[in-house]
This record gives sequence, C-alpha cells and structure tokens, in this order.
Amino acid sequence: MRILFLGDIFAKPGRRAVSHWLPGFRAEAGLDFVIANGENAAGGKGLTHETAHELFEAGVDALTGGNHSFQHRESYSLFDQDKRVLRPGNLPPGAPGRGLGIYDLTSGGRIAVINLQGRAFMKAHDCPYRIADSLIAEARMETAVIVIDFHAEATSEKVAMAAYVDGRVTAVIGTHTHIPTADARLTAAGTAAITDVGMTGPYDSVIGIESGVVLEQLMSGMPVRHRVAEHGVRICGLMFDAELESGRATNVEPLVLPPWPRGLPPT
Repeated sequence: MRILFLGDIFAKPGRRAVSHWLPGFRAEAGLDFVIANGENAAGGKGLTHETAHELFEAGVDALTGGNHSFQHRESYSLFDQDKRVLRPGNLPPGAPGRGLGIYDLTSGGRIAVINLQGRAFMKAHDCPYRIADSLIAEARMETAVIVIDFHAEATSEKVAMAAYVDGRVTAVIGTHTHIPTADARLTAAGTAAITDVGMTGPYDSVIGIESGVVLEQLMSGMPVRHRVAEHGVRICGLMFDAELESGRATNVEPLVLPPWPRGLPPT
C-alpha cells in the first residue's frame, strides 16, 4: 500500500495548493491513504469545520493536529464528532477528540494514525513515549500499519521518538517547525522516518507569515498583527510504501515540490 503524509497545511495558500494538486496526484501515484497535518489550516492557526471539509473534499483521508488544534473554540465539536480529525493523544484527560484513528482502506485492510505532541520548548503534557506505548498496543489489535505524527519543536526529541518506536510502527513523521529536514530514512527494522516533513504553504515568508511583519515584531519587541504570506507556495510531504500484513515500510520518498511561479495556485 502507498501512503502520503502532507506537512503542515498553512492557511488558504496551503489549502488551495492541496485542492489544486492532490486529486490528480492521488490517482497518478496510486495512493491508498493520505494524511495531512491540519493544525494551521484555518488562517494559520487552528482548524475549523469548513477548512477540514475543504481538505477532505480535496482527497485527504485523515487530519492530525498539534499545539494550535484548539485555536477556534467553536470547532471543539469537530474533534469530538469527526473521527477523521485527530489531536495529540498525550493531552490531559477531558480534551476534545482523540489521538488515535483506525481507518478502513478501500483497497482492503486498515491503517492506524497516532498523533502525539512533544514537550521540549512546548507546554508540558503527558509523556509522549508512554502514551505511544499505549496507543500502539491499541492500534495493533486492529492493524500492523501504524503511522505516527509527532508534533514537536526539538529535532532531538523527534529523532528520539523515531528511535523509541523503531520497528513497532510503519512511520514516524515529525511536524511543527515548517522547515523540511534532509534526513528521510528507512530503518533496518522497517520504519520510515523524517525529523520534519515541512510545510505545505507559502515559503516566501517566515514559516507562513509575511516576513516584514515578523521582522517588525522581532525588532520592535511590540505585538503586531500577523498576515499570511501568499508567495512561494509549495507542497511538502513524505510518501512511503508499506506491507499490509507486517506493517513494515519498504521505501520512503520525500516530496518537496517547486513553488507555483506566480503567487497562489489556481482555484
């Protein structure tokens, strides 16, 4: 089976890129399942019912989250009601939604997606490693194909997570920093991994925000209103094949597509 993970979809430029590109690519590449991090899909922070629906219509099968998942309080119900939408599984008890989703494949079989959040330089939540043990055990009762989105700031923490679950899951995808790393790899134990898959959005920016606005904030020390950038929009992701019975990944291919030449992708 072939799986695609799309890096943090940033605001309208990222959503338009996915809507324009994914339907054709999904058919061309023979994808069985598409996962995307959607915690920045609505205006650069958070996810709404409308933006989630837009991404599902484009061909995304499951959306993961992170520290901005609950930016829009009116969308808490989305996490409770739609099993295709995940948030980090190591959040405190009582948080809306779930950190594990198990999905049927149209080609047969099932796939599990786990969402976790790091603790270094971020809000301290429950231990992601111990929660990973619990969620992997739960997922393995249904399928051997398990993909983890580890949403974390520190590269060392993401590398550590990949080492911790090596051979027990199909893939560990690092998200959050919006900059793709050059370490996509396939371990001897059959786990695909990358420290950060990057952002699907405008790269002529400071991680999605207009550079001038961010520089003004950094140099003045005063709060400013962030504006979503619109140029240098590109797709970043990771594609990998997996054996349905064993759950082992058999290859890994990073996707860093060139930007659209003129502003936003066409509607």
